Amino acid sequence: MSDTPFAPLDTEIDRQTALAVLRDATAGADDGEIFFERRRSESLVFDDGRLKTASYDAAQGFGLRAVRGEVAGYAHSTEITESALRRAAETARLAVGDGGGTLADAPQATNTALYTDRDPIAGASFPVKVDTLKDIDAFLRDLDSRVVQVSASVAASLQEIEILRPEGLSVRDARPMTRLNVSVIVEHAGRRESGSAGGGGRVGLDGLIDRADWEAKAREALRIALVNLDAVPAPAGVMDVVLGPGWPGILLHEAIGHGLEGDFNRKGSSAFAGLMGQRIAAPGVTVLDDGTIPDRRGSISVDDEGTASGKNTLIEDGILVGYMQDRQNARLMGLNATGNGRRQSYAHAPMPRMTNTYMLGGDTAPGDIVADLKDGIYAVGFGGGQVDITNGKFVFSCTEAYRVENGVVGAPVKGATLIGDGATALKHIRGIGNDMALDPGMGNCGKAGQWVPVGVGQPTLMIGGLTVGGSAT
Repeated sequence: MSDTPFAPLDTEIDRQTALAVLRDATAGADDGEIFFERRRSESLVFDDGRLKTASYDAAQGFGLRAVRGEVAGYAHSTEITESALRRAAETARLAVGDGGGTLADAPQATNTALYTDRDPIAGASFPVKVDTLKDIDAFLRDLDSRVVQVSASVAASLQEIEILRPEGLSVRDARPMTRLNVSVIVEHAGRRESGSAGGGGRVGLDGLIDRADWEAKAREALRIALVNLDAVPAPAGVMDVVLGPGWPGILLHEAIGHGLEGDFNRKGSSAFAGLMGQRIAAPGVTVLDDGTIPDRRGSISVDDEGTASGKNTLIEDGILVGYMQDRQNARLMGLNATGNGRRQSYAHAPMPRMTNTYMLGGDTAPGDIVADLKDGIYAVGFGGGQVDITNGKFVFSCTEAYRVENGVVGAPVKGATLIGDGATALKHIRGIGNDMALDPGMGNCGKAGQWVPVGVGQPTLMIGGLTVGGSAT
């Protein structure tokens, strides 16, 4: 696969031919496009003192879509050829039927670039990447004799896309992505615990493989593991919870964010359906989805339909004011697309998805919020979680949490899970810190079998009356 910039309408297939096929496929439709993609990715994993895996993948293809009302016809192929395009058009055309639609206006063009277009895979040689992972392993083992296993990984990819619309508009974007992760297992007196840290974004590899950067991640992973080594069983019951800033915003993402995506609300399946303009959160709660933050993991210069990314307010001072929309759901709801039409690859149709979803900070010092916690949990790290969109009920596991009594942070606790529902949790927010932070760049979001990179963020928060699952005291 060539390293030259991806320009399929200049090198793979004649532009006018592709446009003619697309126009035939979308005649009488409401919308449609051809989404061309080339993706290259590399991943290295150093585990337990050796290079465990080293993989490189390259793929390209296209997806053709025709939309009529609530129905979308979609076909894709790994071959970017006229014959493959015509076969895809025949399939997608089935959704249009007898036509009668009015083609939606094209998205507004933009020249905004939120990140570099350089290939991060080429940002460092293969031996340098391997040596960096070896150095991480050796550093952690030398740092603490209780370290018994280290796993370090580095990944880089470049996704290049071109979107062709029936009006003739074409949009290109080159999206880099890098990430470095460190996990460590420690053992003492027969007990083993783990910790992990990492991050990245739409940036080159040079910063991530800089020693100062990876040392900080390695020390953080070890710190979390050692905290867990001293953890006592978590209490169980209904209690107030303080969430730390940054990555704990993943709870906000899952419990609230998905419920504010346009398709769930159009279909009435979201717990927030029909509540536009009403109070759904405590005063002071303002939540945004912002794909325009430079270099962030969840950012996109344009979405996968060609709409410029946006900074969209979802909740303002506790009032529901917006949904995240792709073009199809926005049109059916009589609203504007918000730049949230995303897809995993050319083999997937777009749908409303989050980018970087975060809550704005308040004016309270974080220490004061913790001091107000009389009997509860202070949770600063989260692992896996799940949510039921129809009722907003969520379950999250804590990777780092502490018992708090009378405002004093006590022993770390192990095995704590937070259980609640997004609608209730929003209204029970009682303290909003002035320390809003974004996560370090490690989020992935799954929906309907598709995965896309996302960002989350929040300030320190106090939420009243969450159920904490653990071991009864």
